[in-house]
Amino acid sequence: MYPEFFGLIEHPFSIVPNSRYLYLSQRHKEAMAHLQSGLGDGGGFAMLTGEVGTGKTTVAKAILAGLPAHTRAGFILNPTFSERELLEAICDEFAIQYPAQATLKQLSQVLYQFLLNEYANGIQVLLVIDEAQHLAPDVLEQLRLLTNLETESRKLLKVLLIGQPELQFKLQLPQLRQLAQRITGRYHLLPLDESETAHYIRFRLQQAGGDGNLFSARGAKWIAQQTHGIPRLINLACDAALKNAYQAGERNINLERVKQACTQVMSFQSTVYQPQSAPQARRFPLAGVMSALVGIGAAAAIAYWLPPLISQQIEQQWPLPAPAEAAQQAVFPQTVEDALRQSTDREQAVRALYAVWGYEASVIESFCQRSASSLLECEQNMGDWSTLEQLDLPVVLTLSLRGLRTYAVLYHLQGQQVDLLINQQRVRLDRKWIEPLWQGEYRVVWQPSFYQTLRSGMRGDDITLLDQKLSRLLGEPQRRNVVLFDKEVKRKVEVFQRWQNMQVDGIAGRQTLRQLDLMTQQDGPRLMEAQ
Repeated sequence: MYPEFFGLIEHPFSIVPNSRYLYLSQRHKEAMAHLQSGLGDGGGFAMLTGEVGTGKTTVAKAILAGLPAHTRAGFILNPTFSERELLEAICDEFAIQYPAQATLKQLSQVLYQFLLNEYANGIQVLLVIDEAQHLAPDVLEQLRLLTNLETESRKLLKVLLIGQPELQFKLQLPQLRQLAQRITGRYHLLPLDESETAHYIRFRLQQAGGDGNLFSARGAKWIAQQTHGIPRLINLACDAALKNAYQAGERNINLERVKQACTQVMSFQSTVYQPQSAPQARRFPLAGVMSALVGIGAAAAIAYWLPPLISQQIEQQWPLPAPAEAAQQAVFPQTVEDALRQSTDREQAVRALYAVWGYEASVIESFCQRSASSLLECEQNMGDWSTLEQLDLPVVLTLSLRGLRTYAVLYHLQGQQVDLLINQQRVRLDRKWIEPLWQGEYRVVWQPSFYQTLRSGMRGDDITLLDQKLSRLLGEPQRRNVVLFDKEVKRKVEVFQRWQNMQVDGIAGRQTLRQLDLMTQQDGPRLMEAQ
């Protein structure tokens, strides 16, 4: 098809792995360095995580290709094993003989003997497990037990776990804390940025014998933005653009062809990859369900229960007793103190806050930072109880317990009673126990409505929404069909800024829009309502 048309010797953007097309960005090189260091002398486990299609397997294969001669490596793909099946798979990978219907003890013994023999011959054994997020906790624990065999200076078996971000969350389970502590090398592989994407496209075209500048700088930038820098999606978009241009008889890949290709490819991808230009589509995953429920008259149930569908998701990750049960619990300050002493992981608390919204935070989001595919915003701020009451949104409180920095999600506030999520537990207690521990720092999550600064003379749906939100907050009549940022909209912005003690300039910039969003959340969980 198109390779001959564009002077290529083969398809440059095939998603089938090919060592000739191994592109190692700076991030891929950093990942290799971290993992090789973690698997060095004394290390037992290393872990590589990243979103789907970011090149984790590519990094793993590059590491395997560069192993020293005295290393013997085994590779297990997509494991959905029981404990016994895992040991059998490892034996099969290393061609180790074992009895039919062998027990766990028998399989462990033959593996141990194999490792001892390899060590005696000066061989280091490395096991690589791809898609490791599918391993059950008991299987991961069995894997840890395998690494207990060691000399005074090194492990006889080293393991590289490769998986999606869920793997990091799984390793935070209490029963896996010993395994988590043994991971000496970690790296989370981020997507390519705009510059790396352009280099990646140019590299693959040149490897296929073609013109590396077939895609313009604007085209490459558009692809980077629409695919979020994920190599697999970049390949699909570039391949589609080449096909479209070939079918049209065009030897130049113009921006329109690129846009057409990105639309074709990304329309079939997960909703987390949908373009930012459609704010209404960027709600948290159950927004469509919520809208449908509202449409059939279930708005009251949604507002009260933070919909049942979302509650089920939260309970799977953060078990919450029903409100009536929580009220009956006798919670004593010492019990809360003990729980807080175990809740020193800020990122875990932020993930719990995202879970309240029915959303599973990525690694980047758990640091209260926004990625290209984020559906929610997160921000650290300072305030007091009146600030939180005005926000009316759950928040992560930073607490100081006898000099120990600890974290809790303020889930519900009613008078002097507070519900807290502490280290995967929900407790209810009087606010007086928490007030001395909180110095005002909190983190809040919200759903943004605006993605650009709005000012006089601008037109569009954003202006309509801006006018509606301002009118509702200021208690003014809502005008119909407002699409122009005119003097009346500017006046409302100025009044709002004066009310919120901001610089009064009549421009709806980031700070103004952030505060407006926080004060007008519609679909999110409420702090002050029964939950």
